[in-house]
Amino acid sequence: MSDSSGASSGTGGIFDLTGKLALVTGANRGLGLAMARALAAAGADVIGVSSRLQASGSEVERAVTSLGRSFEGHRVDFADRTAVTEFGRELAGRDRPVDILVNNAGTIRRSPAVDYADADWDEVLAVDLTAQFALTRELGRPMLRRRAGKVIFTGSVLSFQGGINVAAYTAAKSGLAGLTRALANEWAPYGVNVNAIAPGYFATDNTEALRGDPDRSRAILERIPAGRWGRPDDLAGVAVFLASAASDYVSGAVVPVDGGWLAR
Repeated sequence: MSDSSGASSGTGGIFDLTGKLALVTGANRGLGLAMARALAAAGADVIGVSSRLQASGSEVERAVTSLGRSFEGHRVDFADRTAVTEFGRELAGRDRPVDILVNNAGTIRRSPAVDYADADWDEVLAVDLTAQFALTRELGRPMLRRRAGKVIFTGSVLSFQGGINVAAYTAAKSGLAGLTRALANEWAPYGVNVNAIAPGYFATDNTEALRGDPDRSRAILERIPAGRWGRPDDLAGVAVFLASAASDYVSGAVVPVDGGWLAR
């Protein structure tokens, strides 16, 4: 655990999160579940949020509590800006502050741009960008007052590239990269670190269609130097790093975790 100067005081050194409270959105499965588990393993208590999260008995709850940490689950519709804002304000008003915010909730819709439906565009932008900002704004206020906090966005390699048939997703993830830098510029002077992780091609629900297409799957794998799809646990180390005192001088970074995809 670190104090406001960044000095480590926990038994695990600069990566120790003992005593911290982490909020992880999109925690029900995939990347969010893996990051929630990693933060709990480093000592953090966890609030998990998802549009489909069970009130109790969820996989993420079992993962966190099995590591000896507390867990609290919430179901929030990230396409509903009002609901997201109210949820953020409720958490911001609690006695125990959120120390780490992992903005991981997201959705994707695939279609050629000329056929892209307005409703799909609106939903993807609402969930993948607008909700991220609304929640961060509400929880950022108390972080700024305390002069301490960690914010982590889940971007994508499409924060850097265009992709195919995912215009709204690419726009949202590119927007998150810009939002990461904008908030870092404003908040770093107050001891609040804002960074993003940019996963490459991971074996999750979002890539099921790609992995099921032999030609697209082969083309993707041929480009990844590591030669495989990412696994959710591949994000564990960088998530703990960005949530801990080890990253106290890291602000505005978008860190690729892509098996070398962007280096190709």
